[in-house]
Amino acid sequence: MGNYSVVILDFETTGLSPNYGDRAIEIGAVLIENNEIVDRFQSLMNPGVKISRFIEEYTGITNRMLDSAPSIAEVMHKFTSFMSQHHLVAHNAGFDSRFLDAELQRINLQRRQEFACSMLISRRIYPEFPSHSLEALVRCKNLKTDGVHHRALADAEMTGHLWTSMVKDLKTDYKLRQVPFDLMQKLSKVSRAAAPSFLKRAAEKQG
Repeated sequence: MGNYSVVILDFETTGLSPNYGDRAIEIGAVLIENNEIVDRFQSLMNPGVKISRFIEEYTGITNRMLDSAPSIAEVMHKFTSFMSQHHLVAHNAGFDSRFLDAELQRINLQRRQEFACSMLISRRIYPEFPSHSLEALVRCKNLKTDGVHHRALADAEMTGHLWTSMVKDLKTDYKLRQVPFDLMQKLSKVSRAAAPSFLKRAAEKQG
């Protein structure tokens, strides 16, 4: 229960929603075991369409880079092997889960594991922080970063460092012996006001 594994992932995309025909252009992911990053996955993906100037400037990914990238289908087949049956995490998981599901559906696959959202969890652990964007949390907690934002692997790694830090903080602040994945999922769904009492009860149950 305590030493579970999670895959933390991040997509860069052509737009905001696959419902509008937007596609993934990059995926980055890290595998965490025993609260440490032990493996990484990253690839650009050719969406078959030109991306906008805005997306080029926002991500640093250019149309020329994507022209020579493998197809989305090829990359997603490889990623399914990487994610295996591990639990999944993303910062603003609603966004990344929609793109993951849409791209898997295009190759007649579907995920079976659930997501946890590190952004929702951070709002309950750190209600005093002025912002819970990934960049703001990295600054507030002085987490490790290479200074690159809006590239998939860099964002996945920062989310990984945030996740491991949140697990450590919960153990320290609430005397939790273990912080299982389902506890993190449940924490993301309780109200911010109820979070402290929820965590105290969880610690009491663990003895």
